[in-house]
Amino acid sequence: MAKINPDEADLCCDSCEVHENLVKIVNETMPDETELYDLAELFKVFGDSTRIQILFVLFEAEVCVCDLAEALHMTQSAISHQLRILKQNKLVKSRREGKSVFYSLADGHVRTIIAQGQEHIEED
Repeated sequence: MAKINPDEADLCCDSCEVHENLVKIVNETMPDETELYDLAELFKVFGDSTRIQILFVLFEAEVCVCDLAEALHMTQSAISHQLRILKQNKLVKSRREGKSVFYSLADGHVRTIIAQGQEHIEED
């Protein structure tokens, strides 16, 4: 194990020795920078409560912007803006029926992500 400079010891364990086998494993298994960036961007999408509310509505049914706006007491413009972000991040999908556009969850992963988040915040 390599020794760490004592001046840097405040962030280290008592022995101040680097566990090189652990560092090696971390370096070998760490996703590349692009994947880390994409993951961080995905989690940013969940940082807005309006988008979370939209996802909860979409858990129940496929809906149009008008219904979402009414259910969430928001303007259609505000809902459309949030839907655009959700769609760009592949969390919702849309389909056109005549002049109407209906939105739904993109796949089961969305429900799983939200459920895991809920489970986490409800832990003691």
